[in-house]
Amino acid sequence: MILTKTPFRVSFAGGGSDLPEFYKRKTGAVVSCTIDKAMYIAIHPYFHDKIRIKYSRTEDVSSVAEIEHPIVRECLSLLGIERGMEIASFADVPAGTGMGSSSAFTVGLLHALYVRSGKSPSPEQLASTACEIELDRVKAPSAGKTNMLRLLAV
Repeated sequence: MILTKTPFRVSFAGGGSDLPEFYKRKTGAVVSCTIDKAMYIAIHPYFHDKIRIKYSRTEDVSSVAEIEHPIVRECLSLLGIERGMEIASFADVPAGTGMGSSSAFTVGLLHALYVRSGKSPSPEQLASTACEIELDRVKAPSAGKTNMLRLLAV
């Protein structure tokens, strides 16, 4: 079993300047810090040659293309993982609180998947790949590159 723990963050000033609509036109800065609350990801072999994903819902699918959760689908697709695992997420804070839960989820999931593949990505690699997933592939409106970098700066 592989477990990751990624801290949540609180932004005090500059919120929004980490969004593409802003930073593609102007330079921004965000003041934030991590807190003692976190996102946990667990990955375990799944013996039915399928993929089971547990978050606020449970998905049990035969292929990556069937996954409804866009971040999970894109992370698995990007890393070329097809089946044979159970993924579960647990959080100290509910989604939608503004504490970077989707960014923490993406970073934690990618880290676990890289470790499962026998790779040790640097914080910069994790941040870059997480940004690609959230900004380019999923097109998540609230995700920003600085969110990922802040999570990894701990």
